[in-house]
Amino acid sequence: MLRAGDCAAFAKNSGNGHHLINRSNKVAVYLEVGSRHGADLTTCSDIDMMSSNADGRFVHKDGTPYPEA
Repeated sequence: MLRAGDCAAFAKNSGNGHHLINRSNKVAVYLEVGSRHGADLTTCSDIDMMSSNADGRFVHKDGTPYPEA
């Protein structure tokens, strides 16, 4: 459980995806920090999604795009 002023870190390559859930009745604001090297590729371990920092788009792991909303 995180409270105002707390920090959390999520190790890469753990095989377990991470997410934040706000179980309060108040608006939660968070700051995400990380490197954004253009050659980096983010692959979600537990769902069919990845994102290249080169273009910032989220696509399926086979590279096909998600349908436009």
